[in-house]
Amino acid sequence: MAYDLLIVGGGINGCAIAREASLNGLKVLLVEKDDLASHTSSASTKLIHGGLRYLETYEFRLVREALHERERLLSAAPHLIRPMTFVLPHAHAVRPWWMVRIGLYLYDLLSGRSSLPRSRSLRRRDAVFTDPLAASHSGFVYSDAWVDDARLTLANAVDAAAHGAEIATRTALLSARREDGKWRAELSDGRTVEARGLVNAAGPWVRTLLDSLGVTSHSQVRLVKGSHIVVPRLFEGEHAYILQQPDRRIVFAIPYEDAFTEIGTTDIPVDRPEDAGCTDEERHYLCDAVNRYFVRQITPADIVWDWSGVRPLHDDGAAKAQSVTRDYFLELDTEGPPLLSVFGGKITTARALAEEALEKIGPPLAIEPEPRTRARVFPGGAIPAFDHYLAQVRARWPFLGENRSRRMAHAYGASLGEMLRGVSDAAGMGADLGAGLTELEVRWMRDREWARTAEDVLWRRSKIGLHARPDAAEAVQKVLDGPA
Repeated sequence: MAYDLLIVGGGINGCAIAREASLNGLKVLLVEKDDLASHTSSASTKLIHGGLRYLETYEFRLVREALHERERLLSAAPHLIRPMTFVLPHAHAVRPWWMVRIGLYLYDLLSGRSSLPRSRSLRRRDAVFTDPLAASHSGFVYSDAWVDDARLTLANAVDAAAHGAEIATRTALLSARREDGKWRAELSDGRTVEARGLVNAAGPWVRTLLDSLGVTSHSQVRLVKGSHIVVPRLFEGEHAYILQQPDRRIVFAIPYEDAFTEIGTTDIPVDRPEDAGCTDEERHYLCDAVNRYFVRQITPADIVWDWSGVRPLHDDGAAKAQSVTRDYFLELDTEGPPLLSVFGGKITTARALAEEALEKIGPPLAIEPEPRTRARVFPGGAIPAFDHYLAQVRARWPFLGENRSRRMAHAYGASLGEMLRGVSDAAGMGADLGAGLTELEVRWMRDREWARTAEDVLWRRSKIGLHARPDAAEAVQKVLDGPA
């Protein structure tokens, strides 16, 4: 089988490139050795943001691009991405008040004509923001956005597949070599395929893949682990906190899955991609980080879940892990059929990265790509304001109930109508497998979203694993393995 582009890696960057390429008419094959978003792209802080702290390292171009992408994404996926207010207390601060205020002014300036509110100082009437705090009530309020990172990755893949891309999960690239002006690749599913170009979007394995291909590259990758913990909810409200730490790191405390608070992230250098995992030291660090600020105190015993992702940052020579650039770098090798390798990147800038990737690899493939995704909505994204859409969902399918209707409206957006076509009551959705997850939804995830295991369903396609009973995984797997 012959393709225009073989993409290795089913994280946010690989899926975004597959989307951009397929919309440009290329025949695309994406291979992922595990599940889509099974590593770094489902282990982020789950923010669409410019990166306020990146201003401290003078990454103005990255911040500006990310803020403009934030605006695009809010319109393109209103079911998966929602605005969020952030409270930045000025306590335990190693940065002077004036420096933070100037940084926020610059953040607003770089965002351009944003739909989100501008930053401001905390006010006396901001009791919902200040009541959870143990000490200082001075500080700032600004805006960014929250994202379901795994489902945004999936939305890129779904749109790519809708335009002809083949998405092959649980399929590893065993080997590839340049032969007769093309890449000839052996895959773990037994196929041998040819492609005019190869994209290395292997994330933390980007150098590993380059080495296996025998390709010389001057670029190096810094592997930096970011860990997060989840605890019972620390405060009421849908706002989040950004907490300055004595070591100059910042830690977020973000509402999560209604009943919980997500806390993260750490920045720890690691040697291998396989070193993802939250250590006891990180758990204590994150607990201490929030205990400096909140009335409600926590210990590692309160943690109900944690995750850790290894970020493949482009090595710019920075001494400290938290100072390494979060900007992406694309390296093009044209010693034969082209090879494009992706270093770094953020969920927020994946669409822009994909557009630039096509610009780089297009000329060697004798194509002139055009930007296809700048104003394009994601699958499920063609809805009115989310609250209005949720009201429509509840009126049309009242049997979903309050909690399930919100969860499913967020997860599927306008695609929910297709899923529930012909369903008039709860019985039509099949057996309840726990926490409102039904046979109908699991089959949709299997048939439309490449879900193959209970983990895919419970922890990436959804976070129902936090709410479901212990035997839910067995029931989900039974449906996945059942008839189509």
